[in-house]
Amino acid sequence: MQEYQELAKHKEPPRPILKNCLLAFVVGGFICVIGQALMFMFKTYFGFTQETAGNPTVAILILISVILTCAGVYDKIAQWAGAGTAVPVTGFANSMCSAALEHRSEGLVLGVGGNMFKLAGSVIVYGTVAAFFIGLLRLIFMGTGGGGH
Repeated sequence: MQEYQELAKHKEPPRPILKNCLLAFVVGGFICVIGQALMFMFKTYFGFTQETAGNPTVAILILISVILTCAGVYDKIAQWAGAGTAVPVTGFANSMCSAALEHRSEGLVLGVGGNMFKLAGSVIVYGTVAAFFIGLLRLIFMGTGGGGH
């Protein structure tokens, strides 16, 4: 078994690590530039503040990601760009939408609803647990901060 693994390792073509990192950086950066442009648009044309412009920006990025996933475009971009499409919001929306599309033939409840959170569920759970502990640490070390900034 080990001989086979060594042989397979020697026959495997080298990975273009620098090229992959550059593509991930450019594509991930481009997604972030789109998000920044959306925030600017909401602040400039719709009167949102810096704090309130984030919510509609995230919603639009999720919508764009889901539309591109349904059209089969997001996965092609991800194959080409690699980790660059895993920018948290768009990558998360893509993973949930892909799972929903894959299991839609099994029905809405058992297919879509039951399988779409298999991958995303662990992200939600660990994100919630991490947020709880960070909030707890902030409360312990910084207090409630009731007196303003």
